Amino acid sequence: MPVKILQCIIGIMIKAQTLKGFRDFLPQDAAKRLWFKNKLIAVFESWGYLPLETPTLEPVELFAGQVGEGEKLFYRFKDQGGREVALRYDQTVPACRVVGQYTGQLVFPFKRYQIQPAFRSEKPQKGRYREFLQCDADIFGVKSVYADAEVCGLALDIYRQLGFKEVRLSLNDRELMKELPYEAIVVIDKLKKIGQEKVLAEMTEKGISSAKAEEYLKLVQNLKPNKTVKIILNCLEKMGFPKNWFNFEPTLARSFSYSTGPIFEIEIPGYQAGSVLGGERFDNIVKNISGLDIPGTGFAVGFDRTLEAVEQFGLLPDFQPIPQVLVTIFSADLFEDSLKISSSLRSEGIKTELYPNPENKLDKQLKYADQKGIPFAVIAGPDEINKFTVTVKNLVLTKQETLPREKLADYFKNQK
Repeated sequence: MPVKILQCIIGIMIKAQTLKGFRDFLPQDAAKRLWFKNKLIAVFESWGYLPLETPTLEPVELFAGQVGEGEKLFYRFKDQGGREVALRYDQTVPACRVVGQYTGQLVFPFKRYQIQPAFRSEKPQKGRYREFLQCDADIFGVKSVYADAEVCGLALDIYRQLGFKEVRLSLNDRELMKELPYEAIVVIDKLKKIGQEKVLAEMTEKGISSAKAEEYLKLVQNLKPNKTVKIILNCLEKMGFPKNWFNFEPTLARSFSYSTGPIFEIEIPGYQAGSVLGGERFDNIVKNISGLDIPGTGFAVGFDRTLEAVEQFGLLPDFQPIPQVLVTIFSADLFEDSLKISSSLRSEGIKTELYPNPENKLDKQLKYADQKGIPFAVIAGPDEINKFTVTVKNLVLTKQETLPREKLADYFKNQK
């Protein structure tokens, strides 16, 4: 009995689709993401930041009480040992756990970057997913405002290196809002998205009186930059960024409960999906976790949104993840010759694929190369083997030529 019929009968047919809020990335998209990830790593490391990785699962109490309203979005469950665990909600909290746990092994100031998936059980929408790649950069062990200025500069440099002509870093300081309850800050952070009327309504829904809601909103709207903000803005100017790339924004609040000082976000004029990067100072998390008073400041890049903006503004380079050459197999008894040719080309830095089935006819192999978008195919039949030559088919221009074997690598290098 066929397998599919049997599966239907016993009721175990599997539907081939992803879970809501989760994604597959086919080769072309995966290649773009890899390019962007490598670009980020290059910028991070050019500023002296070192890589860090943490586990996908952490004890749920690590995140509890650290991220404010975000706790309702935890992917939490009991493992087989009965322990309450959660998938990585963000990377800041685990990094703070690492700093507290390995203090004696780290060099301070500790500058780290981290690029790993994070998981949040939220309503999927454009630019928001339940699994997403988070990219953080932080400085631990420095209370000075100049550390905040550095991470702001690093954040702007990412977008400068990506080729954006204009970005906007909005800066504020949570110290200016220390008289406001967290419930008000969370709502005021939505001001640009939902407007003043809805902000006031949401604050009253959270138990804040109408008079206090109006007072809090007016207070925030009339904030003036303090010394901390002025120092950061001055540093960004001295770093050489255009003056219109950064500004003081009194209504920027950030919704994380662990924010303790300077906060900032980056937007790209013309990109409508929202901010592409956000950061803040978080001086209390390491202390809350380990008891050690080690301050921190940093940011997270919106990986998906930034990559989407890169494509929107035509900044994605013309790179080709597919092989440049397919080495065909003329017949099974000539397989080893094709194997040697492919290995030789790879040793010269040429992306080369060897067709994996010696039993398939040459026409099928060439059709495979054409469907995959491989521009060149190499054929080595008995005549070519005897003369130590190869035939190169240009599948784009539909022409071919015969070359000495020793000139093959140079031929493809000249095609780049």
